[in-house]
Amino acid sequence: MAMASFKSKLAYSSGNLSVNLIAQAFASYIVFYYVDVLGVKPTLISLAMVIHGIVNAVLNPLFGHISDRTSSRFGRRIPYMLFGMVPLVALFTAIWFPVGTGSALFWYFLTIVLLYDIMFVMVVLNYSALFPEMFTTMKERATVSSWRQMFGILGMIIGVALPPLVYANMGWGPMGAIFAGIALIFFIVMVSASKEKIVVSREEVGFVQSLKFTFSNKAFVLFVIGSFFVQFTFAMLPAAIPFFTKYVLGAEDSSNTILLGAIFVAAIPCVYIWGKLLQRWGPRMTVMIAVSIYALATIPFLFVSSVATAAMAAVVIGIGLAGLLVLLDVLLSEIIDEDEKQTNVRREGMYFGMNGFIVKWGISLQAVVLGVVLEATGYVKDAVQAEAAVWGIRSMLSFIPFIALLVALLFFYLYPIRPTNTITKSGAVTHSND
Repeated sequence: MAMASFKSKLAYSSGNLSVNLIAQAFASYIVFYYVDVLGVKPTLISLAMVIHGIVNAVLNPLFGHISDRTSSRFGRRIPYMLFGMVPLVALFTAIWFPVGTGSALFWYFLTIVLLYDIMFVMVVLNYSALFPEMFTTMKERATVSSWRQMFGILGMIIGVALPPLVYANMGWGPMGAIFAGIALIFFIVMVSASKEKIVVSREEVGFVQSLKFTFSNKAFVLFVIGSFFVQFTFAMLPAAIPFFTKYVLGAEDSSNTILLGAIFVAAIPCVYIWGKLLQRWGPRMTVMIAVSIYALATIPFLFVSSVATAAMAAVVIGIGLAGLLVLLDVLLSEIIDEDEKQTNVRREGMYFGMNGFIVKWGISLQAVVLGVVLEATGYVKDAVQAEAAVWGIRSMLSFIPFIALLVALLFFYLYPIRPTNTITKSGAVTHSND
């Protein structure tokens, strides 16, 4: 397959802005909107969000398997993105235009969210699965992954930072419609640039057999366990920061924005640097360095006592986090290449789907850990915290993610693929040592 042009690399990468924009806006504000603004019982919305998490996780491998088995003149991935992106943004908009009151509003929320899950997984899974197929050399993957994460971080910033400004001036419904419009524009740009290569062979075995093949791949198992612990820390940090600024630093809510902003602002230029380091050192070595930097950056949260020093530590977290954002999909792409070499079948859908299924539980683990730590250390809402509670909150930004990242580092160290893999025009896999 010929090298992709810079224009197509940029256009494909821009789709990540749409993905992160709607995902972050949904994750950050939907519970607040339905509970605090609309007055739905918190227990009902919590139940809906648990169902949402389970359904979203299960849909990932299922849709991945279906995508791998698809055969059409448009390819395996593009039809799902092409026909799914408009319903996806329409359902995202509908979430912010509630219908009914009381229990009827809960059922409306649950119904729209589940339909949204179906469309989100359909579009985003196939978008991700196209990455190793469209970009076949390590250089291309490093470049495109860097661009994808730059767009992705911009999407995160828009989805997290802008909603209060927009809904305060225009209302929640118009905010949802505006964000959906932005997402649709970038989805269209992305799909217009997407091209699938001629597949060596499509998946023919059943779902259960495909699962067995996936988990018999040692490299994938080691990767996905490491990725799980990394994703757990990704979820833990933003969840713990509001407690940290309020009860440890005694700062205003605006300090949350400063700390999260320090992470994101530091990450944007660093994704480019990590892309270059990836080409020099290879995926395994580079991801180990990124995890190490990220882990070391959590240590200062054991003792920092001002917003300024916390922001400095957050900058270093952003440096390490940027590397992991760039590297995780590259590592998974390398595993898919190796799998094709062994089986003559490309199964991007199942691999990305199972990865999505497993790392989703990292977010659930974060919620459990946060609740257990706060309860066990005697946290009291809106009070001066006891010393044990302060240390508990500090541990959620330092000791706990540090241990999780050490575990991730061990599994990435054991990751067995050492060469750089590329795919020739004929579809064969070639190897060259880093």
